[in-house]
Amino acid sequence: MATHAGYGGAVFVGTDAVAEVKDFTLDITANTADTSTLNASGDDAGWAKVALTLKSWTASLNLIWDDSDAGQGALTEGSSVTVKLYPRGTDSGYEIWEGAAIVTGVSKTVAVDGLVEASITVTGNGHIDEQTI
Repeated sequence: MATHAGYGGAVFVGTDAVAEVKDFTLDITANTADTSTLNASGDDAGWAKVALTLKSWTASLNLIWDDSDAGQGALTEGSSVTVKLYPRGTDSGYEIWEGAAIVTGVSKTVAVDGLVEASITVTGNGHIDEQTI
């Protein structure tokens, strides 16, 4: 089993690299609808049955806030963006997860003994493309 260090990862919004990314998370969900019926028999008796309905995805980014960065500047609440997530880096042969999204959350944290940080949440607007570059 291959393992990969995360320090090579990158995030882009459109063609702009997002500076100062500490980490990111991609969550892909497959929703289901209950198809259980009365009088199920055999191995299915007493068990719920489901069917796939819609898939969705969200991503969250944790950043050291940089108000001069174009990539971070594009991540304002309500903005429609194209997000490109690179888990290992941007070299040929590496993976990329890319999709259209809407910025649904922006949170900034300020602490007396730390840096100003931002947490950004985006919600996919359609599919996310998982491919090798």
